Amino acid sequence: MKEQKKIILFDGVCNVCNGFVQFVIKRDKDDLFRYASLQSDIAQKLLSERKIDTRRIDSVVLIEPGVAYYIKSDAALEIGKGLKGYRTLSKMLGLIPSSLRNIVYDLIARNRYSWFGKKDECMIPTPEIKSKFL
Repeated sequence: MKEQKKIILFDGVCNVCNGFVQFVIKRDKDDLFRYASLQSDIAQKLLSERKIDTRRIDSVVLIEPGVAYYIKSDAALEIGKGLKGYRTLSKMLGLIPSSLRNIVYDLIARNRYSWFGKKDECMIPTPEIKSKFL
């Protein structure tokens, strides 16, 4: 990649995570983000380079190459800040301490398969959005 894009790593078999990625793709008018499933080799490499324990983090991770990475609710809010129409909401929710936000985040993450289902394999992007995936 010539220009540094923010990278969203997501659980490729999780219906909620896939829905979230589709939501972001539709609203990413400035083409800020690229995507990879946590199950992919590239995601495992990126996580390993940053020493992110995948036994502890198994949902959304946002990586800003050369800057920082974000996990859990911090990742979701940082992604929201990059989407027009969601910046203010993300900033407002960011006023809530992450320890409190992550209680809700962890509850949803822990139950996401039983509440929303799971795919047998990672989603296959359509030809129109394939270039956004690593």
